[in-house]
Amino acid sequence: MIDPVLIDIPERLDGEGIVLLAPRAGLGAELAVVITQSLSHLRPWMAWAQDAPTAESAELVVRRMQADFIARRDLCFQVYACRADGSPGRLLGGTGLHRIDWAVRRFEVGYWIRPEAAGQGHASEAVRLLTALAFGTLEARRVEIRCDARNLKSRAVAERCGFELEGILRRDALGVDGSPRDSCVYARLA
Repeated sequence: MIDPVLIDIPERLDGEGIVLLAPRAGLGAELAVVITQSLSHLRPWMAWAQDAPTAESAELVVRRMQADFIARRDLCFQVYACRADGSPGRLLGGTGLHRIDWAVRRFEVGYWIRPEAAGQGHASEAVRLLTALAFGTLEARRVEIRCDARNLKSRAVAERCGFELEGILRRDALGVDGSPRDSCVYARLA
């Protein structure tokens, strides 16, 4: 198996209405604002979105994401609206390929979109772009989406993008409040 660090992974993915960009230093202040504006939307599902980040703490996260991207441990991208000229516009959220198993070639897609941009197809488009990257350049055998069984919006994204519900893992995770939660496992195979 080739060392994943040697795999050329694009740092920009272009869609119809969005642009995905790999993390880069200097993004922290903008990301902190978007997360803070999205807290009520994210808080029920995301352990990392319980408190408003500072510009400095968000910058630290961005730089760690950038290091993980380079090391191929985690492939995060920021989601931007696509301007008419194709350049990235407003920051809409985040996505990525996570919990990577390079030996198996298994990846998990995660995503979040700021509330005022939700329901416009941005998350679905991000999932489609990352799924194409995974099955193409990264030669994935399996791509998963896992989400809280109660997160109907996230489940709808998975289903719209052609992921098949393989099962519901009962009480396999803790919610942000510490109570047991069921997780849906969706997948697509090569």
